[in-house]
Amino acid sequence: MKLFNDTFTTLENSLNLSTKKNSAISDNISNVDTPGYKSKEVAFKDVLNGEMGGMEAQRTNERHLPFTGTEGNNIRTVRKEGTTYNHNGNNVDIDKEMNDLAKNQIQYQALVDRMSGKFNSLKSVIQGGN
Repeated sequence: MKLFNDTFTTLENSLNLSTKKNSAISDNISNVDTPGYKSKEVAFKDVLNGEMGGMEAQRTNERHLPFTGTEGNNIRTVRKEGTTYNHNGNNVDIDKEMNDLAKNQIQYQALVDRMSGKFNSLKSVIQGGN
C-alpha cells in the first residue's frame, strides 16, 4: 500500500535537486579565487531522464520508438571545462553564481512551502477538518 501519492515523491526529488544545485553553487563561490578551479553545475538531463522513468507512452505501431526513461534519481554534477574567465585559469563567474544561488533559494523555499501545505492538508484530514 502506498501511503503518499506521487506528488510527495516529485516534491522530494525536486528538493534533492535543489539541494545538489545549492552545493555545486556554494562550491563554485567558495573557490572563486582558486587557481585552475573549474566550476560545477548539476546535469539537468540526467534529472529529467530520472523523472521520466515512470512515464510510458502507448505505441500504436511497432515502428514507433518506445518512450522510456531510466529509473531512479541520478542527480550528478559536471565540471564546465574549456572556459577561463580569470587569468589564473579559473572559470567561476561570481555574478552568475550569485544570481543562480538566489534563484535556487527561491525555488527551494517554494518547494518547502508546497510540501508544508501538503502535510497541513493531511493533518487537517486526519484531525477530521478541525
